[in-house]
Amino acid sequence: MSLLDSAMSALGGGSDSTQSSLLGEAIHFVQNQPGGLSGLVQQLQSQGLGDVVQSWISNGANQPITADQIQQVLGSDTVQQIAGKIGIDPNTVASGLSQVLPELVNQLTPNGEVPADSNLLSDGLNMLKGKLFS
Repeated sequence: MSLLDSAMSALGGGSDSTQSSLLGEAIHFVQNQPGGLSGLVQQLQSQGLGDVVQSWISNGANQPITADQIQQVLGSDTVQQIAGKIGIDPNTVASGLSQVLPELVNQLTPNGEVPADSNLLSDGLNMLKGKLFS
């Protein structure tokens, strides 16, 4: 299953347009996070979610994260900005990100570790963006 398929499957219901937009914003967020994927992992760890994010990175089952935890980690301003870009409710964004971020991180860390080569990660994210928005 491809990254796109896995992430879209994690989102479940909703329109394809909304799902694609949310996934695209999640990719954009990870890519532009200070430190990229490593920065996001550190941010989650600093908020007491180290075990959760480690489960996403490892090859085992992903532990869930709640919409409230997404709001806490990312901040309500970030969630509201994403909601404004997509044109949906911030609570829907937080809920959607709680579904897609674990799968996105899981797919970006196939060997059970965060890739050291940030250019490789960036190239992979850009390729996925191209598939979503071509």
